[in-house]
Amino acid sequence: MHMTDRGLLALVRHEGLVPGPYLDVKQVWTFGIGHTAAAGPPDPATMPRGMSADLDAGIREAFRVFRADLAAYEAAVLRAVKVPLAPHEFDALVSFHYNTGGIVKAALTRHLNAGNRVAAGNAFLNWRRPASIIPRREAERDLFRHGRYPRGTIPVWSVDRTGRVDFSRPIRRLTEDEALALLRRSPLPRPPVLDPAPDMPTGWLARLAVFFATLIRRA
Repeated sequence: MHMTDRGLLALVRHEGLVPGPYLDVKQVWTFGIGHTAAAGPPDPATMPRGMSADLDAGIREAFRVFRADLAAYEAAVLRAVKVPLAPHEFDALVSFHYNTGGIVKAALTRHLNAGNRVAAGNAFLNWRRPASIIPRREAERDLFRHGRYPRGTIPVWSVDRTGRVDFSRPIRRLTEDEALALLRRSPLPRPPVLDPAPDMPTGWLARLAVFFATLIRRA
């Protein structure tokens, strides 16, 4: 099971997009879309400070790291939850876990596995520190309960060399289509390398190619 497109967009909006290393509210070095060293490489604390000279490249790297991180969070939710989930419920739980890392020990998981979805929804708000996170918890609760997804563009924020994010005005806004294109992007497959047949030495093939090229020029 994977997050829906609307769930991915909601998660990116909640996390915000900062294409450079920054200090979060807990003074943890973070990069891109909520990536920290706890999720694996790269370690934001060792990344070059400030904004990339190429903003587009910085945004692409933020989405690349986010895609790499996401699979582990989705898998952790599936391991912790023992009951079937609707897509919007799964989206809400992955968003919660991506932010808190608490899906295993959270009361909402215990309530959910016991079959009490009402108590599970209420328990999202057990995780309400700092106070600035409460609107996100409420949005995740409403998504879990009612399938209510946020809409709108996704802001891109700038960061200075000290790790301070300037939230006064976004430097860019991504449309949902632009964000989805970045979320779905994958490396192009490499073309296959054809080896010469084992009974045809490479030198023989080269002479054969020259012979045919000569015939073509004479035709």
